[in-house]
Amino acid sequence: MTQEHLVLFTPSGKRGHFETGTPILTAARQLGVDLDSVCGGRGICSKCQITPGYGEFSKHGVTVAPGALSGWNSVEQRYKDKRGLIDGRRLGCQATVQGDIVIDVPPESQVHKQVVRKRAEVLNITLNPSTRLYYVEVEEPDMHNPSGDLERLVHALETQWQLKNLQADFNILPQMQQILRKDNWTVTCAVHHADNGIDPQIVHLWPGLYEGTIYGIAVDLGSTTIAAHLCDLRTGDVVASSGQMNPQIRFGEDLMSRVSYAMMNPGGDKEMTRAVRDGMDALFTQISAEAEIDKTLIMDAVFVCNPVMHHLFLGIDPFELGQAPFALATSNALRLFAHQLDINIHPSARVYILPCIAGHVGADAAAVALSEAPDKSDDLVLVVDVGTNAEILLGNKEKVLACSSPTGPAFEGAQITSGQRAAPGAIEKVEIDPLTKEPKFRVIGCELWSDENGFWDAVKDSGITGICGSGIIEAIAEMRMAGLLDPSGLIGSAEQTGTERCVLDGRTNSYVMYDGSATGGPKITVTNPDIRAIQMAKAALYSGARLLMDKFGVDKVDRVVLAGAFGAHISPKHAMVLGMIPDVPFERVTSAGNAAGSGARIALIDTSQRNAIEQTVRKIEKIETAIEPKFQEHFVNASAIPNSSDSFSLLKATVPLPDVNFNTGGGGTGRRRRR
Repeated sequence: MTQEHLVLFTPSGKRGHFETGTPILTAARQLGVDLDSVCGGRGICSKCQITPGYGEFSKHGVTVAPGALSGWNSVEQRYKDKRGLIDGRRLGCQATVQGDIVIDVPPESQVHKQVVRKRAEVLNITLNPSTRLYYVEVEEPDMHNPSGDLERLVHALETQWQLKNLQADFNILPQMQQILRKDNWTVTCAVHHADNGIDPQIVHLWPGLYEGTIYGIAVDLGSTTIAAHLCDLRTGDVVASSGQMNPQIRFGEDLMSRVSYAMMNPGGDKEMTRAVRDGMDALFTQISAEAEIDKTLIMDAVFVCNPVMHHLFLGIDPFELGQAPFALATSNALRLFAHQLDINIHPSARVYILPCIAGHVGADAAAVALSEAPDKSDDLVLVVDVGTNAEILLGNKEKVLACSSPTGPAFEGAQITSGQRAAPGAIEKVEIDPLTKEPKFRVIGCELWSDENGFWDAVKDSGITGICGSGIIEAIAEMRMAGLLDPSGLIGSAEQTGTERCVLDGRTNSYVMYDGSATGGPKITVTNPDIRAIQMAKAALYSGARLLMDKFGVDKVDRVVLAGAFGAHISPKHAMVLGMIPDVPFERVTSAGNAAGSGARIALIDTSQRNAIEQTVRKIEKIETAIEPKFQEHFVNASAIPNSSDSFSLLKATVPLPDVNFNTGGGGTGRRRRR
């Protein structure tokens, strides 16, 4: 009998068992994994590149041995010799299954490449960058007044621009004399002004008057995505924004999986550090190309990230963050050189990393605090940065509390049966008629609803490919409002709900959102395991917020701000129906977009805000959810839709929530609830 082996794909989380010798491309196709191929598996197009993962993956319960894939073959070698293939990559059409294996599908190999939706928000920022340009006329050398060219340059900057105590980076010395003489002793200097009292430094020279600009880059280094905004340091304008998947995803979709990978695999932390640094460098190259600028003109960079990403980016083993008391190596802001992090921009470029708040509340939360300023609010505001790991702030002028909740990747569409990340063709908005139980939806890349004329022609190229995070949120909330789903999260049968779209699926029921199988497309369903995954994620989010409310001594908040790329696309009504956020009037729920990225931009463009946020962070009270006994109680209550304890009276006064119960047991209609 032929042996079968587990094949698990990331970032989709799809898995299945396949016989020895099955090509990875074949396994991907059978599981519906988004792996590209143009040449039909002949090893010509290279679109099916994959990265195998080896070692122990405790989250998935699998250990991958070195021989889990077939050996490197002549087709792969020929392609690498002719066109190049990144070390560690394999061709999915050539590599075959030999044992249990974890396969990462990189973004460029995905048919439906992710849309990183962390756009740049319009901000009112005071222009006060760290690096500025100064044009000076330098005195020529004189036999009667001997001094070095550098000393006369420093003197010119001091007398003409009143710059005191100037130093020079070593990198300017080799070319300085040639530049000074090229345009008759006139030169433009880029001078870095430190925000912590260190003397200013000359970092670059141009002959004559340089009429171009210099750049800085603000980066939100998230668990799932990396988003960067390239800014003109002379105007503060965003000239380009770009993003990519965090390449660390292949080591684990959530933070604790990555900590576990570092614990279980010697050198695993160094692997992840190298992956994220390589990804960062590639992103900087990409965004520079998009903006059509020389990458060496980027002279300042600001990073925000959660504590685990903070440590892995810096090359620090995150071991201590995986166990109480969750100690950071350092929580202070860091001022570094870009080359210390293997970032290839200007050789003297500086890097500023915002301070972390606590072991599970990082620099990204500090950036949100800088952008949204809850400490300056007259009313009580709850700021929720929704992502794989949710950062939550609650406060006003009196005080600010902060915590983190491990929501996991379900909100990003991962580990959902028909789930996918945000890309053209993904369902992102859903409405279900409460009478007919029929759905209509919108997909990314098309503004039309599925019941409008022209929709199917408009989506002909992308197709209907799956459902992303905002789509699954709206679908589940709509199912609850339409009476297809009971408060416990159980989907009713066709007999109970009155629609044939509810179909028997194992021991429970599923709701068919779209069935394209007749034309070769996918069948997109919402299953009870999908509901459960979202229940767990939203319960963690709400419990964190509710815990902060307990600590503040309140039962309600005045307003809610949803931050983060995902938060920007959540409908307040659907979030409330699901029970993700506390009960407030819909109009009091607003989106801040990518607030962490906005905070990074503020710190990049106005360096005075760096000291300001460092002071603010020291005043924020940190709450560790892992050791709070009430957290579990809130979590259990928040698992219901919307909640089994909190009344959500404002919501129920405006939105009908049918009183249904599908836990009837037996009879083959409503399945018995699993306990």
